[in-house]
Amino acid sequence: MSIRPLHDRVVIRRQEEETTTASGIVLPGSAAEKPNQGEVVAVGNGRVLNNGDVQAMSVKVGDTVLFGQFAGNNTVKIDGEELLIMSESEIYAVLES
Repeated sequence: MSIRPLHDRVVIRRQEEETTTASGIVLPGSAAEKPNQGEVVAVGNGRVLNNGDVQAMSVKVGDTVLFGQFAGNNTVKIDGEELLIMSESEIYAVLES
């Protein structure tokens, strides 16, 4: 199944990683603090401005982005995978290598 967000919405796959404490205990992704970065899976067409024009999106599919810890409160499960849906304005930065 695929997903196509509307307007200025972005679908993000949060990067869940196992972390190890200083004492060597491995914490699974479900017990660790939720990371604030992820990969863009899908983007909408852009924000509709007051004059009816559409402002192009600044992110594209495949970008790795940083967002706030409480951003993207809208989660959906598609094909068993939990994805975040957030507005483009909730994204702080795009990580570039």
